[in-house]
Amino acid sequence: MKPTFKYLLHFVLFAICVITCTLAGSEWIYGRLFFVNEDGIGWSKWLTKEKFLQGFHFSIPFLLYLTVHEFGHYFTALWYRVRVTLPYYIPLWFGIDMSIGTIGAFIRIKGNIHSRRQFFDIGIAGPLAGFVVCFATLLYGYLTLPPIEYIFQIHPEYAKFGRDYALYAYNQDGYTIAIGKSLLILFFENFVVSDKSLIPNQYEMMHYPYIFAGHLGLVFTALNLFPIGQLDGGHILYGLLGEKKHRILAPVFFSLFLFFAGIGIISPSYETIDLLIYTPLYIGGLYLMFIRITSQSQTAFLLSMSIFAGQYVFSFFFPTVQGYSSWLIFCFIIARFLGVYHPAAADDTPIDLKRKILAYLAFFILIISFSFKPIDIVELKKTTPLLPKSVAIQ
Repeated sequence: MKPTFKYLLHFVLFAICVITCTLAGSEWIYGRLFFVNEDGIGWSKWLTKEKFLQGFHFSIPFLLYLTVHEFGHYFTALWYRVRVTLPYYIPLWFGIDMSIGTIGAFIRIKGNIHSRRQFFDIGIAGPLAGFVVCFATLLYGYLTLPPIEYIFQIHPEYAKFGRDYALYAYNQDGYTIAIGKSLLILFFENFVVSDKSLIPNQYEMMHYPYIFAGHLGLVFTALNLFPIGQLDGGHILYGLLGEKKHRILAPVFFSLFLFFAGIGIISPSYETIDLLIYTPLYIGGLYLMFIRITSQSQTAFLLSMSIFAGQYVFSFFFPTVQGYSSWLIFCFIIARFLGVYHPAAADDTPIDLKRKILAYLAFFILIISFSFKPIDIVELKKTTPLLPKSVAIQ
């Protein structure tokens, strides 16, 4: 491929992502889909030029995060004279269902990485650089929270409830989207915001573009920092402990993550016919993952059965606790395509103390950035709180 065409490809993919992320940002801000109108699927006229431009409040900080993250890897690789490509941005937008305009970006390492230190430095540079952008975005978002009237412009039906809208607006049977809060977001809400009444409800956070962009950046950062395989966290763990300990710990971390993700997927509350249908399918999916971790089919089957049995027993004693099934897709991608183990480097020299401190800092960032359920569809239940006399929920 000619260099000019390669540069053009990177630019075109980035330009498309700018458009798709801006459209997605507008959809999240206003709670409307581009190709869905009041009558169903079809061209919607709600998206004006002004509303499209509002989407930049989401797309600019979010794409800035992705860009800084990837160029952190890129420039560190160049420092070590490792051949590497510019970032490939992957646009993804539907217009008939909620999306974020992209599924991320990646660079391709074309050269050889020769040492644990190089793996460590290239791996850690991206998440550390991206986290700085996330932190700054969230700080700005929480320091500039709009007045309560902002949410009433998006949901005029909430205005009659006033500042206490959350007590009444969700008092109905149905489903809605909730944003799971990480420890860092809880820190901002408790120690940065002076007027607590301005803090967005978890069901409304997606309408605040800087907070939502920062939240998604934290999600991407946490996923990349998982100490598994050739994720950034896998490079960090390999650099910190070496190949032998990585081969022991990475499958353990993967199994724990997989265990949480699948809690409640198959539970004792299922009808017998459902158990007979879905249990073999689920165990088969687990087997397809574990067969890539161990070459022994019998061992893979035993591991699959162990995870399933543990989740089933857990659901029996704690039926209200649910995992996050979307993580199962992430686990499948890791097991089948990215790999749980890490390749060995020719130079196995341990990293120095400064890098070890950075490794612990990276895993601390993982802890404060992780959300158990980043974007979840939750079921609302109608209750009977004391309503204002002038208000009647239908």
